[in-house]
Amino acid sequence: MRQATFREVFAVRDFRPLFGTFLLSAAGDELARLALTVLVYTRTESPLLAALTFAIGHLPWLLGGPVLATLADRFPRHRVLIATDAARAVLVALMAVPGMPLWLLLALLFVVSLCGPPFESARSALMADVLDGDRYAVATSLTNITMQLAQVGGFLAGGALIAVFTPSTALLVDAATFVVSALWLRLRLTPRPAPAGGEGGGGSLWRDTAEGLRFIRRTPRLLAIVAVVWVATGFLYASEGIAAPLVDELGAGASLLGVLLAANPLGLTIGGLVIARLVSPERREQLVVPLVALSLAPVLVGGLVAAVAGPGPVAFWVLVALLFVSGLFSAWTIPLNVTFVQSVPSSHRGRAFGVAASGLAGAQGIGTLLAGLAAESLDPTLVVALSGGLGMIAVAPALVAYRRTRSRAHATDGAEGATGR
Repeated sequence: MRQATFREVFAVRDFRPLFGTFLLSAAGDELARLALTVLVYTRTESPLLAALTFAIGHLPWLLGGPVLATLADRFPRHRVLIATDAARAVLVALMAVPGMPLWLLLALLFVVSLCGPPFESARSALMADVLDGDRYAVATSLTNITMQLAQVGGFLAGGALIAVFTPSTALLVDAATFVVSALWLRLRLTPRPAPAGGEGGGGSLWRDTAEGLRFIRRTPRLLAIVAVVWVATGFLYASEGIAAPLVDELGAGASLLGVLLAANPLGLTIGGLVIARLVSPERREQLVVPLVALSLAPVLVGGLVAAVAGPGPVAFWVLVALLFVSGLFSAWTIPLNVTFVQSVPSSHRGRAFGVAASGLAGAQGIGTLLAGLAAESLDPTLVVALSGGLGMIAVAPALVAYRRTRSRAHATDGAEGATGR
């Protein structure tokens, strides 16, 4: 298969608003999430509550993601995108009201996060609808790279804004990104009918959700892919929720919190560029297993080194460097994402993506909460080390299953090619 270029991807008219609004919203989300985490930790000095704030953005996927994601298969996907962006703009603006009680802030954050499953499912399904062949693979790589850059920008901007202004300022900026995103999609994205044909679909949300679950369950290849993604990312990013107490332990200032959180996304940006432009489509999948192991190892080493070195700039910057290396190797997410979506028919992409993304967000949310709970009694640096070490052990069975199903898939493709089918 010939490798597509970035120029060919951007030549597709509908890709441009999908890409631009995703970048805008991702940066605003990270900025707001950092602001809320700092606000909660400042008020409570509790690592667990700080981790809970970080985890709330993931939990709606676990609790209602598969059901909400089916909306992307039942209604016109462009309408789902615009409606969820408009709702989030209003809700985030409410969160910016000064003096908002902590419980109400967290409740609003949870409701905002409920908009994520239908939005992300609709966007992912539309990407596969408007792009074909390796153009979709390159677009996925570009989107992942952009998401990491948006996280880097959001974290760094959040750290700077918090140092100068209040968290409410960061939340207002986030609300503005949703307004711009909704307008951009309304004006530039081509309207398309609901994929199932007819507004609202034919059955219940619960039936559509069950069908998405069954579709993945009866496909060993998809099961193996989601297992690798869920387990590995659950451990890779577990320590993000304890970033505030981690920086506190290492003696760094609040302004460096964004630097710590930006290290992994920055590494993933570079790793994603390499795998998208310098690695052939066939070779990308072969690198998944070693890259998963190599992405977790620096987390283990970084946590141990920081714990042994103790508070100080050396421990902080060594940990930042190793988290950056972890990000470089985390580009394994790109080929797995491409393989998953291209293995699902368009009519089921919304609900299948919803199931996969729900499990992913649930794994990240649970991992974050467990890290926060562990940090109540252990040093945060030791929690980082544990997340890397335990992750390498936990993901091993999923990697074995993935390699087995990949070998079977290639054997089937070879047999079909030999018989001319």
